Amino acid sequence: MNLYQHFRSEEREFIDQVIGWKHDVEYSYASKLTDFLDPREQLIVKTIIGNHSDVKWSFFGGSEYTERQRALLFPEYMEPVQEDFQVSLFELDYAKKFVSIEHRQVLGSLMSLGLKRGKFGDIWINGDRIQFFAAAEISDYVRLQLDRVGRAGITLKEVPLIEAIKPEETWREISVTVSSLRLDTLLSAIYNVSRQKAQTYIQHGGVKVNWTSIENVAFECGEGDTLSVRGHGRAKIVTIEGKTKKEKWRVIAGRQK
Repeated sequence: MNLYQHFRSEEREFIDQVIGWKHDVEYSYASKLTDFLDPREQLIVKTIIGNHSDVKWSFFGGSEYTERQRALLFPEYMEPVQEDFQVSLFELDYAKKFVSIEHRQVLGSLMSLGLKRGKFGDIWINGDRIQFFAAAEISDYVRLQLDRVGRAGITLKEVPLIEAIKPEETWREISVTVSSLRLDTLLSAIYNVSRQKAQTYIQHGGVKVNWTSIENVAFECGEGDTLSVRGHGRAKIVTIEGKTKKEKWRVIAGRQK
């Protein structure tokens, strides 16, 4: 079977990486811990590893609510525990009465440290409390280097995972029926805008799929994709349930409230 035919051409490099991880575990009988993966990457890992292999998989991002998670691939005899995922949790201490900090500012400051996005998990904001998850292997570096977010001076403190706040964002599940899985068609249905309006958002760089800007209106979406439209929030393609009798796709999506 040609694995590539089930995925997008731009995902080949990641697919090859997953296959390499699987072979490493098979031949070394040792576990393999990945960086934080987005939901689409997690789906690819699950699909390639499968459920009947000598290699098993598990995901954890620091909390049961995390979206971005590290994957642990391991031999069938192994029983993973939470500590195997090596996730650290940081909370920002800052002048809350005088400063307001947004998600994009936190992410931008983390990226300015010169580390890959994959080394960081979710960024959570609840009221004036801000936390983010990071790979334990870079926690000392982050603690030493990150002292500002935007224009605000901050102090980082590492806290136990059990003290993770719950993110404020909530999702509303919706069911839509669409003629195709094209990006413009799905945006039109999920965000309740005209297809022409959806195409305008895409062509003007206002749409991201899995955190990557997409300007191709005919881009085909898949299960597990996270969509975002500038000014309109995020949505997730939870399940593609198949076609109706009228040859339309039935899709279950989540829309950020």
